[in-house]
Amino acid sequence: METVTYVQVLEREGTLLAAAAEAAGTEAKVPTCPGWQMRDLLRHTGMVHRWAAAFVAEGHTAYRPDGGLPDLDGADLLGWFREGHRGLVGTLSAAAPDVECWHFLPAPSPLAFWARRQAHETTVHRIDAESATGAGLTGIDDAFAVDGIEELLLGLHTRTKSRVRSEEPRVLRVRATDVAGAVWTVRLSEQPPATERSAAGDADCEVAGPAAQLYPALWNRLEFPEVTGDAAVAALWRENSAVT
Repeated sequence: METVTYVQVLEREGTLLAAAAEAAGTEAKVPTCPGWQMRDLLRHTGMVHRWAAAFVAEGHTAYRPDGGLPDLDGADLLGWFREGHRGLVGTLSAAAPDVECWHFLPAPSPLAFWARRQAHETTVHRIDAESATGAGLTGIDDAFAVDGIEELLLGLHTRTKSRVRSEEPRVLRVRATDVAGAVWTVRLSEQPPATERSAAGDADCEVAGPAAQLYPALWNRLEFPEVTGDAAVAALWRENSAVT
């Protein structure tokens, strides 16, 4: 996907997130994030937007901690979130394609990394916000959903931070049933998961479904549409795959 497309998704998803938060209220519980209220979701996502924008806008070439969470609530918190979201969209839209800054996954460029990461970050948290309204979830484009599965399996969970480990080697197959060739083989061991985009070899368990449902399910926002084989392997994913 092109960087401009990720920025367009980011703009749309952040707008939807804010609308859902306003409809539900900042005191609403967020079912997909146990223990969180909407205010926690807005504070977290708004902080991440500002943290990401600073790397691109200020050209930081080494890791920097975030700026912390604001002591805001209600309309003030919503306004703060919207301001940060607009700032991130504007920063990514105006940045030079060859901007140099810190990033933490392989990508064609730092700008491409941050546009992609923030588009998916915001989409997942938009799902969280909409889960609190009881009004149903906005749909996700199939190509974007497949890209999000790729980022999760071939990017975020290749890091040493991944807690998806198994003393006994196990194989999890992930299959999007409505997109040709969208199948991944995830090999679990005492090391971080090793994933390839293929259906190579036998699998102990397969999770499958439409890409737009499988993507949030792998982020533990929905149940897996279909599970075949050893369900304990799917449960291992669900219990240990939270990204930090």
